[in-house]
Amino acid sequence: MSEIEIKDKNNNIVGKMDLNDEVFSVKAKAGVVHSSIVNYLANQRQGTHATKTKGLVSGGGRKPWKQKSSGRARVGSIRSPLWRGGGAVFGPQPRDYSYKLPKQVKRLAFMKAFQEKLSGGEVVVIEDLNFDKPKTKDMVAILGTLGFNNKSVLIVTPEKNDAIVLSARNIPRVAVTKAADMNTYDICAYNMLLITKDALSKIEEIKGS
Repeated sequence: MSEIEIKDKNNNIVGKMDLNDEVFSVKAKAGVVHSSIVNYLANQRQGTHATKTKGLVSGGGRKPWKQKSSGRARVGSIRSPLWRGGGAVFGPQPRDYSYKLPKQVKRLAFMKAFQEKLSGGEVVVIEDLNFDKPKTKDMVAILGTLGFNNKSVLIVTPEKNDAIVLSARNIPRVAVTKAADMNTYDICAYNMLLITKDALSKIEEIKGS
């Protein structure tokens, strides 16, 4: 069973925490991470793109000129795709891009990505991260003390904490999420993960079940 250091807000080591190897040392190919991220991004697409086809363009109720004798090419409607302002041919139409990925694949991808972060020293576990009231200045100071300057950071809490969310929302490249909402894309999208001790236990509980 591996261990990870627990730090306080002053970057001092205050203890260690055992990591469940069944959760944090899974064997999986890197391909599952790619599959999970592609699935996540596809599910985020609104799919509301649309172009007007020949049948949707306004106008064109009558034939521009008679079929013969004008010397011009025959045409039936100004809505023709060949005309300026006419309908689009095979243009994108609203559609649903989402698809389901097996839960086991999602879990393996999550733990594989998390495992890579751990091995790369990109996960910092903090004992607690409580604020009496929202204070961006205090959050900036803590991140600086922990060595997160010029790095994107994802802060993970056990439950939603409005004080933490409000303290971090105006800091560039810093986001906050709760353990239950964390996904593979979140892990890969940020340089560093700042996780509270309770949040890490929560992740272990959720992914170990």
